[in-house]
Amino acid sequence: MTRRHTARLAALWIVFLAAHLLTAWVGWIYPSQPMGDVVLVYEPWASSALGGGAIVGVTETWVYPQLALVPMLLTKALSMPLVPLLGASGAYLIAWAVLVTALDALAFAALLGRSPSRPRITAGWFWCAALLFLGPIALYRIDAITVPIAVVGGLWLSTRPALAAALLTVGAWIKIWPGALVIAAAVAVRARLQVLIAAAAVTAGMMVLLVLLGADNEILGFLTEQTGRGLQIEAVAATPFLWLAVAGSARIEYSFEILTFQISADGVDGVQALLTPLMVVAVIAITALGAVKTLGGASFHRLFPPLALALVAVLIVTNKVGSPQFQTWLIAPVVIWLVSDSARARVPALLVLVLCALTCLVYPLSYDALLAADLLPVLVLTLRNLLLIVLLIVGIRALVRVPAVRSSNHQE
Repeated sequence: MTRRHTARLAALWIVFLAAHLLTAWVGWIYPSQPMGDVVLVYEPWASSALGGGAIVGVTETWVYPQLALVPMLLTKALSMPLVPLLGASGAYLIAWAVLVTALDALAFAALLGRSPSRPRITAGWFWCAALLFLGPIALYRIDAITVPIAVVGGLWLSTRPALAAALLTVGAWIKIWPGALVIAAAVAVRARLQVLIAAAAVTAGMMVLLVLLGADNEILGFLTEQTGRGLQIEAVAATPFLWLAVAGSARIEYSFEILTFQISADGVDGVQALLTPLMVVAVIAITALGAVKTLGGASFHRLFPPLALALVAVLIVTNKVGSPQFQTWLIAPVVIWLVSDSARARVPALLVLVLCALTCLVYPLSYDALLAADLLPVLVLTLRNLLLIVLLIVGIRALVRVPAVRSSNHQE
């Protein structure tokens, strides 16, 4: 490796760490409490579990899969030495940022290695930019824990399919979305039996463990909890109703049950009732398209990235929830696509960066104005949601254009 290459690699690492430091810091100064979930929700959950109280996901139904509690507990343990200096909340926030940064650094090291190729360096720069553009929401949510897991799992699929599938399944037991990458892997990887066995083994192990811990109806509570949710104001399907709110014909209301703002208007119930079935149908259709390409002999390196991105994008577009941290889900598929096929990944990468920037403009920078249904933030959010649909179309289009005949340049 030349000195120039070494210097560029060192510069990328410096930017990566600086991006995390800056993003963590602005969380303390941006409006609308972008770090609120960490100290107002995660820390109490962890304290309750450690203090002999309720254990979310075990003794009571929880909105997240049960492994999501592990990083919250680990953060609590890491924060203890800092409590005398920073107080409980400050210590927990610092420990959370350190934990996310450490996990990201491990995944970044897996991405770059000692002598990374140009596509891997490009993917590294993209990750840094996405983090900076999205802002503190990219760090201070449970979703941030799953991003490095998904990146490493995606990178290892072609060489370590069983281990990669197990890792992605662990990610899905923290936040559901990495399950989309497991589905894409089961379709695109030639060693799909290994993928399916690994995913099933992790899931079976988790369920046995939960039963031993005393969980019963709570085991799949994270699925049943989603069915009763209303239409969150940032969801793609809520966009027309937000414009009704601007005109005074709809209301934005806070749900104390699930701690989020939802839209209330005529027709909302019908729309939200359709979204989950629509999501299921869309996921099946995209998966079936990927399966057709596989049967035709499509290369893993051409098929998996657009299939993964399309599946993740459809989970966002058809979701009743439109939380800003959902944009972090898009980072891993694009990183993998840039590594596998950087030329075709440029447009999706650019779209994701714009989506991250627009999301930050909405939350946290103009969220108070959005809650008041002011015109400008509603316009920005509308543009963000339209671009999410465009990204989904781009992913599906790329999937349709995957050649069915395996190329000799893409051996697995």
